Amino acid sequence: MPRRHHAMGQALTEFALVIPIFLLLFLSLIVLGLYVFYQQQLDGAARDAARYAAVHSSSAQCPTASWMSPGALSPPPTSYWPCDPPPSWPNLTGAGRASIWGVSPALVSFRACWSGYRTSGGNPDAPQVNADGSLNSLQRCTITGVDPTTNPGSLACPPGNTTAADDTGSDNPDNQVTVYACFNWTPPFAGFVLVPSSITMRSVVTEVIHQQQ
Repeated sequence: MPRRHHAMGQALTEFALVIPIFLLLFLSLIVLGLYVFYQQQLDGAARDAARYAAVHSSSAQCPTASWMSPGALSPPPTSYWPCDPPPSWPNLTGAGRASIWGVSPALVSFRACWSGYRTSGGNPDAPQVNADGSLNSLQRCTITGVDPTTNPGSLACPPGNTTAADDTGSDNPDNQVTVYACFNWTPPFAGFVLVPSSITMRSVVTEVIHQQQ
């Protein structure tokens, strides 16, 4: 066999061996880059939704409410009508979806819960600091019975509706609101070699609730 044909055959063999590995790495980098981008989008959406709930507290004119009515405001509000009630919180959800770019906002789901301070006597919606200066302990809220700050991977996407049993506190200032955001992403080249057919992306953000001036 002529040397030239031998060299050409060797080059084709080497190309056939290398090109699958190259394509696999190239496609993996594309999927990884998109994953990081979409995760950043989701983190920003959860942060904006939590910020909205924290600012629109029970001392605001149009509050975003938990399942529990506020019980520790001093003085208590003369009227309390939540403009953004559970379980869907349309205003909170709208604030989160407004910051999303690169993915359909309608695909992103939001749920929230409110953590409050509990006294030794069992009051679940007490002030952070008592009149005598003693502190009350923060009781974490849940979403469908799951603490989103410690076990977000156990939450479904879209998540189920919260109930009154999930909220340990109201939207009183100094309590905390936790927002869980998620969406199911179908990556490009889904099912090709190592690329999964679907990835559930999740983000959890907690904010301290603000007192309105």
